[in-house]
Formats: sequence, C-alpha cells, structure tokens
Amino acid sequence: MAAPRFEDNLIQLFRQQARKGGDAPFLWRKQEGAYRARSWQRAEEEVDALARALIEFGVAPGDRVALIAENRPEWAIADLAIMAAGGLTVPGYTTSMPDDHAYVLQHSGAKGVIVSGKTAAKRVAQAVASASDVRFILVIDGHEDTAGATTPVMCWKEALDLGGERKAVPLPGDAADPDRTACFIYTSGTGGRPKAVMQSHRNILTNVRAAQALMDRTCGVSDDEVFLSFLPLSHAYEHTCGQFLAIALGAQTYYAESVEALSRNLQEAKPTIMTCVPRLHEVLRQKLIQRIDREGGLKARLFHQAVRLGRKRYEQGGRLGVIDGLADAVLERLVRGKVREQFGGRIKALVSGGAPLNYDVGVFFVALGLPLLQGYGQTEASPLISVNPPGGIRIETVGPPVDFIEVRLAEDGEILVRGPSVMKGYWQDEGATAEVLKGEWLHTGDVGEIDGRGYLRITDRKKDLIVNSGGDNISPQRVEGVLSLEPEIAQAIVFGDRRPHLVALLVADDAAVKRAGVAKDGAELDAHEGLRTLIGEAVRRANAKLSGAEKVRRFHIMAEPFSVENKLMTPTLKLRRGVIAKAHADLVEGLYAKGA
Repeated sequence: MAAPRFEDNLIQLFRQQARKGGDAPFLWRKQEGAYRARSWQRAEEEVDALARALIEFGVAPGDRVALIAENRPEWAIADLAIMAAGGLTVPGYTTSMPDDHAYVLQHSGAKGVIVSGKTAAKRVAQAVASASDVRFILVIDGHEDTAGATTPVMCWKEALDLGGERKAVPLPGDAADPDRTACFIYTSGTGGRPKAVMQSHRNILTNVRAAQALMDRTCGVSDDEVFLSFLPLSHAYEHTCGQFLAIALGAQTYYAESVEALSRNLQEAKPTIMTCVPRLHEVLRQKLIQRIDREGGLKARLFHQAVRLGRKRYEQGGRLGVIDGLADAVLERLVRGKVREQFGGRIKALVSGGAPLNYDVGVFFVALGLPLLQGYGQTEASPLISVNPPGGIRIETVGPPVDFIEVRLAEDGEILVRGPSVMKGYWQDEGATAEVLKGEWLHTGDVGEIDGRGYLRITDRKKDLIVNSGGDNISPQRVEGVLSLEPEIAQAIVFGDRRPHLVALLVADDAAVKRAGVAKDGAELDAHEGLRTLIGEAVRRANAKLSGAEKVRRFHIMAEPFSVENKLMTPTLKLRRGVIAKAHADLVEGLYAKGA
C-alpha cells in the first residue's frame, strides 16, 4: 500500500500547529489547586532549548534517550525535544522497578534519561549503574532524588538555560526522514521481557491522520478541541492518540491528576475527546451505579429506567414504541443530560482500547448518551487498526479499519494487518520480527470475524484461548468480563487449559468486603465464610449467563488485588496472565485438587 503524503516528520507537525497557536493555551497542568497553561509558543521555545541542551550533552542523530515521567507538559516537551535533536524517545513507566529500568536502558542503549517523580528518580539512579551507555540524567523536578547516582545529573531549568544560550546550534530533527525511527515503544506484555517496537515518524503520522479523518467525517473537528490525558504516555495508544492526535488537531491537552481525581478533572477540563481502557470504564460504571443506588428513591428508579430504555433503543436499531419513546425523551433531559455533565458536558468521543470491552459495560455508557467508541489496535501498528465511528456505534465490534489500513483474516481466523502505520520491527530481535511480520502483513495474534458491513469483531487472542480437556475453545476475556460485571467482584482471572472445567482467582470489591463485615487488612479473605457466600452468589449469577464449558466451578478470593505495583497488571491495566499463573500456581492447583 502506498504511504500517504503528510508532513515529513512529527517535529514539522508540531511546528506547524505551534505557529498557528501562538499565545493560545496548549498544555495544562494542575498546580497549587488550579490548572495552569503553557502556550504553544512557550512550548516550542522549550522544545528548542531542551533539544539544544541534549545536543550539548552529546545526543547525536539516532541516539536513544529514555523518558520516564508521569503525564505532564514536560513529557510532551521532552518527547519533541529528543526528536528535534535527532534522537529517538524510549518511554518508560514511572511504576517500573530498578531492574526493569536497567533492562530497558541497557537493551535500548540509551545515552541519557529524562525523569520526574521522587520514586522514579531514585529507581533510575539505581538502574543506570548497570546501563553502560547512559551519560546523563536530566531530572525535571530537582537533584535531590538522584543522590548517589554515578552519572552526571542536571535539572530541567539548567538544561533550558543551557539550550537557550545555544540558539545558533542547528536542530537535525527538523529534517528527519519520515522513515527514521521516532521512538521505541516497549510492549508492556503479559509475561516475559518486553520487546522494543520501532515506530517511525511515518508510522505515527499515518495513524494520526487516519484518526483525524475519522473524527472529521463523523463528528466534526472544531477549533476548540480539548483532550484529557490520563493513560500513561509511555503506551503507544496514548502517545499517538492522546498526544500527537491532539497536536494535529491544534487541541488543548489537560493532564489528569490521578484516578481518584478523574471525576473532578473531567468537570474542570470539559474534554471533547478522551482515550480510555476498559478497566477504567468498568470502574466508572461501578462507581456511578453504587452512588445512584445509595441515594435510592425516585432518582435511582429514573436512572435505571434511562439505562434500560437506552439499551433497548440501541439494540432495536434506534427504534422505540410510542410510550417508550416519550418516556425516553423525558429521561434524556432528566437523567442523561446530567450524566453527560459529570463528564464535562462536551464529550464527542470516549475511545476505548488496549483490551476487550465488555458488551454490557459499553452498552451502559451508550444507553446514557455517552459516545463510547470501542477500537482495536496494537503497538506494532502504531497502534490504531479499527474503531467504531460516532454515529455508527456497534459496541459488540471494534469497528471498521481506519484509513490507510487493510485488514484480512488468515485461514485460522487470525487478523492480519497491512499499511504504512505498521512498525519497522523489533529492536535487536530479528527472530521475533520475522514471527509477526511476514511479507507486508502484520500477524496480530488476535482472532476475529468481519461482518457484511466491514466491521471487525475480536473473538480472542490465539495464545489466550483456553482449550479444556473436552476440546472446547473458551475465551477467558469473555468469562472474566461477565464475572467482573457482578458488583461484588472487582477483578477476575480464569484458568482451565487442558482441564475439565474453569477455576477463578477473584478480587472482592471493597463494598462487598465491608458488607460481609471483614476488616480488609491483608488477612486471608478466602477464609471468611460471609464473604465467600457473597462472592459465591455473584459467581452463580455470572454462571447463569455462561455456557456449560464457560462456567466457573471453584474460586479463591485473593487477599491482594492484581495491580501494577505488584507486577500482576501491565501499566495499561491488563492482567499479566503468565505472571499471575506462575505466581499463584499453588492456589490454582489447590482449586483443582479440591475436586479430585
């Protein structure tokens, strides 16, 4: 497929928008209780100053620089500055441990690290001792968190001052070839060491323009688009769709403070576009239902009626009878309008990606008038492959392919992808590259179907499919999604490959723990009879929605949730199946032993 012609590189894209934007606000961050903005002009000045400082530090074209920071204006500025200096960005997660950082720094051959946050800075300082190529650490917030580092350390302001004095130094990134690598995005993976996906400027630009074209055709793009950036910018999804798409649209970007502050940040930023992962939608749905049910009375009855009629309207292709239609119109004003206001009141697109979205969760938001668009992508495709268009939402699918992307199915149903946004390959791993790039086609490892309207539906991961001892193929994501819809269950993972039936490790919702009268203090929750009764009832309700092969026969209640901190979830909140299976092999074996 011929590559579309846009700007030659991401720096040109940024400069084009920065010169249009001028003094208008661009990047917003919460400081001292209020959001404060950097203008486009100031951001460009900082990008250029930091780029020249990086060149003074010895960064040459093609060199790698790691960027380990929370979502904030300096993340975007540092990313662009690295590219402007001719280098390529190696994003990392602030939640990673020193050995994880050490692996990425050593594997990528990073010449330097830009880092923020006390914990991350301390871990980076430990990690660089075993990363022989690292020549400098640039700390966004100050020196004090890198005590003991064996590598020269400079702070953000010092770097900007240094670069500001070197205005005559040319920036090679401005003339970067579109096929030059822009970044290494390390796949977070659900087990094993991550691989470094090499994404070129052309890869990302093509994906950005495809997303922009979709928005333009379906819901329109205005001069006052606002993004709320929440997902880690180290992930391809947020890097492309949350950062560079926002730049391409000339949009303002607000950086969310935290999960806990998300509701407040939605009200403050009033975003038009937000990228999310299914886990976040599950949490928002659960919190909304719990809050409404606590209030009870007429308000709760109207809310649930709005959900019921909204779902009915969606599933009947937009049609309702006369009585239901009149009731639905009243509920639009009394309920749905108020729910949309809780999301800022301007949302054009809540784009869900990174993992499968449970149908009931998706329909819940659509029923309340929120345009939840399930999409599909992979880091190896930079990442967007398909997405539901606003106005043509089919929640049970991931939509049709975006512009410049071709999708076909292999004989075994595997989804194959071709187009100019497909990666260059994995850094220093020709074997793994050859496994997934065969000719022009990316072999995704996902299994799917394409319907008569060209919409793609993901049925499962080839590697995640459970084949029980009876030969039944079972989608673990489907079973886990049904379990997690029960209010008493916060998280679920199922096992059963080559076994006669499924078993599950479950994390109880805090409200269920409290309802059972259990003090959640790290005790062995599975031993509490009252909690086991509550969870057992939830499992029975879930099983009623599942086929015989999908039913969960035994479960264990975990004392600790699966989280990024304990390395049982990826930074984008996907379960690390292999890691969990290994860490809790005895629990799983114990569940099967009970039935022996």
